[in-house]
Amino acid sequence: MSDIDEARKYIAGGVNSPVRAFKAVGGEPVFIKSASGAWLTTEDGRRLIDYVGSWGPMIVGHAHPEVVAAVVECAKSGLSFGAPTAIETEFARKLCSLMPSMERLRMVSSGTEATMSAIRLARGFTGRDKIVKFDGCYHGHSDSLLINAGSGALTLGVPSSPGVPASLARDTVTLDFNDAASVEQAFSDIGEEIACVIVEPVAGNMNMVLPVPGFLETVRRECTKHGALLIFDEVMTGFRVARGGAQELFDVTPDLTTLGKIIGGGLPAAAFGGRADVMAQLAPDGPVYQAGTLSGNPLAMTAGLTTLRIVEQQGFYESLGDKTARLTTGLEEAAQSAGIALATASLGGMFGFVFSDEDVIRSFAQVQAADIDRFTRFFQGMLAENVYLAPSAFEAGFVSAAHGDAEIAHTVAAAERVFAAL
Repeated sequence: MSDIDEARKYIAGGVNSPVRAFKAVGGEPVFIKSASGAWLTTEDGRRLIDYVGSWGPMIVGHAHPEVVAAVVECAKSGLSFGAPTAIETEFARKLCSLMPSMERLRMVSSGTEATMSAIRLARGFTGRDKIVKFDGCYHGHSDSLLINAGSGALTLGVPSSPGVPASLARDTVTLDFNDAASVEQAFSDIGEEIACVIVEPVAGNMNMVLPVPGFLETVRRECTKHGALLIFDEVMTGFRVARGGAQELFDVTPDLTTLGKIIGGGLPAAAFGGRADVMAQLAPDGPVYQAGTLSGNPLAMTAGLTTLRIVEQQGFYESLGDKTARLTTGLEEAAQSAGIALATASLGGMFGFVFSDEDVIRSFAQVQAADIDRFTRFFQGMLAENVYLAPSAFEAGFVSAAHGDAEIAHTVAAAERVFAAL
């Protein structure tokens, strides 16, 4: 019996998060036994170069000695207390110093929890119900965010999952990512009803799509003009694309920010925070309720704080960005040599590629129109070459500080062979 067949006997679908099931790419999912640096070791003994990185957190590489040592030492004092600890304050101070828009914050345990809580806070602060999100951006699986666009920009949305009440859809407006005009129109029509706009400043859940010039600035301007809050979902981009996140790179300041992935250093941790006057509405200071038994868990705080100290080192992001750019350039050149159209993007330690004739990918519609079958064959070919990519055409990839010249050269050479066979 295979690993996945055994897992299905006890775990719903055999996995604890759907994308891990390989439904989008076929075949059986890879079961991981261990990891070190840029490499994974599977249960059957294969070694794979990893470009998933636990979906983003492992920016310093797997099992980094400093992170592991700090967590082991912390564990000797206890695993969880459900009470305040000094390291929570130390970690919060570090986050606020690296991302100044976060004047106050609250630790939680997952990105979904962070975005859900930030939206509740925005609604409580503004006294409004409607939220605006963008097609192709994923902000976790809370009910208000599992909404697809209706037939027009301001028509009623449609729940994208059974179990999401249709009544919630009427308060979620879904617009096209990178469409500044639709943002202006939405605020012109219902601006006084909008509590917040939530957006991935760099979309990473429809592959990787960068914001076009002026898009984020328009969202910021319209929110300010109409008294709505701007939420940057930096669960993925926070400390992944730059030391101060995407908001530092694009020089756009949100009212609230959600963080996750890297700030846990591989353990479950996330946060939401922003303007002090907004955060003052959160219990126990204000009436907006939020709580979490394991929030601020000392092991996660230790792993996250140690990771952030590493990425603060001089030249870290310059080196990381150079590696990622060399990877995507290599992939693009290999595809061109094989006569295959491939659009690539990279920023910091984050990258994407789409089998498309488009030179630049700017929207979810363009990603949906790409050659998904070719991606599936490429994914399986690269896996056979011992390169582990995200098992979905709609996910970004991640490079870590542990990826070196040898790993990138191996990946590009493998891509050349796979492209030639497509």
